[in-house]
Amino acid sequence: MNNKTAKDIMTTEVIVAKQDDTVSDVANILVKQRIGGLPVVDSNNKVVGIISETDIMKKEKHIESPNVVNFLEGLIFLEDLKKMEDDIKKIAAYKVGDLMSTDIVKVQEDDTFDMIANIMIKKSINRVPVVDKDNTLKGIICRYDIIKAMYSE
Repeated sequence: MNNKTAKDIMTTEVIVAKQDDTVSDVANILVKQRIGGLPVVDSNNKVVGIISETDIMKKEKHIESPNVVNFLEGLIFLEDLKKMEDDIKKIAAYKVGDLMSTDIVKVQEDDTFDMIANIMIKKSINRVPVVDKDNTLKGIICRYDIIKAMYSE
């Protein structure tokens, strides 16, 4: 039985995204920081969503790859390649607000470790924002924080 609360295990230095940020900006942060997602906050630091690798990848599935014609001679339609490149650029220019998940699980600072761990396991989520009663972001808990709390006394 772990009697820690969200406040004990959360990371308080949270990297956040804003709804107006581009997907390209967020993708760069995810890669550089080696994290899978960011909470999205409004100008008052209230949580409005989460943007994750999954949200970005779902969008990329809609890119049509070019049709290959006369494969053996290696001929392909260059305009199709151009279209694919344009699609990728378009996605990079998307705003976070267009792709973020808004149906998100949030926890409060005094929620128990057990409750949070169970929610994350049951719902297969990798991160939960920690908010106060006004929905202002206070921290974030990732699976890594859960594991760390389980094995460090």
